[in-house]
Amino acid sequence: MAVSDNHLKEALDTLKGSGVRITPQRHAILEYLINSMSHPTADDIYKALEGKFPNMSVATVYNNLRVFREVGLVKELPYGDSSSRFDFITTQHYHVICEDCGKIVDFHYPGLDEVEALAAHVTGFKVSHHRMEIYGSCQECQKKCAH
Repeated sequence: MAVSDNHLKEALDTLKGSGVRITPQRHAILEYLINSMSHPTADDIYKALEGKFPNMSVATVYNNLRVFREVGLVKELPYGDSSSRFDFITTQHYHVICEDCGKIVDFHYPGLDEVEALAAHVTGFKVSHHRMEIYGSCQECQKKCAH
């Protein structure tokens, strides 16, 4: 069984365990998210699946992404530009974001739990989570600028 097949099975089990009905659209959206490395927007997902599901709307995609987010399967990445992007959660990771084209790439690094602990200690906050983003120009955009 491929890793993505295993992730899909686990995600479907999570949905079933949360009482969420598995519709063909939900299955397809989840599968697309798991196999996508591009952190797609809801519109990207809709465009990729509209041929397979002609009756599906963008609202259907948004509603399903909300359900996935609520059960902890996806993370919404609102980076302030335009549409939120969505990331299927497999492990704790960070993102490197191209300032030119908006491409987002996963960056795995040991969790920065000690930063949360220090922030809580220094400020008295009860820290719930953190988010680290790294910005720059991807290799494709660097090549474009070099010409």
